[in-house]
Amino acid sequence: MISVKPLTGRTAVVTGGTRGIGFAIAARLCDDGADVQVTGKKPGGAGPDGTSYHAVDFTKDDAVGAFAEELAELAPDILINNAGLNRNAPFAEIDLADFDSIHRINLRTPIALMQAVLPSMRRNGWGRVINIGSIWSKLARPERASYAASKFGLDGVTAAAAAEAAADGVMINMVSPGIIDTELTRFTVNSEKLKTLLADVPAGRLGQPEEIAAFVAWLAGPENTFVSGQNVAIDGGFTRV
Repeated sequence: MISVKPLTGRTAVVTGGTRGIGFAIAARLCDDGADVQVTGKKPGGAGPDGTSYHAVDFTKDDAVGAFAEELAELAPDILINNAGLNRNAPFAEIDLADFDSIHRINLRTPIALMQAVLPSMRRNGWGRVINIGSIWSKLARPERASYAASKFGLDGVTAAAAAEAAADGVMINMVSPGIIDTELTRFTVNSEKLKTLLADVPAGRLGQPEEIAAFVAWLAGPENTFVSGQNVAIDGGFTRV
């Protein structure tokens, strides 16, 4: 008996799909049968085997606009807004140019891409949008004001958009990873801070990108028919203690 993969016939777009969590999500959706398109910043980049690659610089408004037009024409069934930027600084030393860059990528770009794909999803009566947030969308720590503000904002956007689209069969949710074993984590958190953070994780370890991808794939799949507007932390219990 031939088993049909759950996302066969679906088209998915994963922004920031060349490494870390985005790479794992793209690989999982591909394994589940989707036609997966990924983005990265560099020309000539690549996502997982079996995916198609688009070079898009989300720091540039014209590039975001052009890619949004491509998505409107592509009319994907699934959109994963994963591309992100994180720069930590003491509150008194926040550079407003950095603040704007973080919000351009973490908040404005997801809004633009959602606006591009939601009309076709709603017309078709089926769609899935998963915005990748962070535990810093649920709580904040010193030096994280800019990043936390962008992710708190994305949480609000997710809930508001979901309230409009759910009746049309479009499930929009946010997944907020905890401390995950990625290049970005090790770049932004030094070893001493990492030890301190892990001491507050009941599971006692870093999460793995594949653990995030597994839940995202479920949210993006046919079994999810009633989860809408949620911000789900996958964090080993960090935000609950």
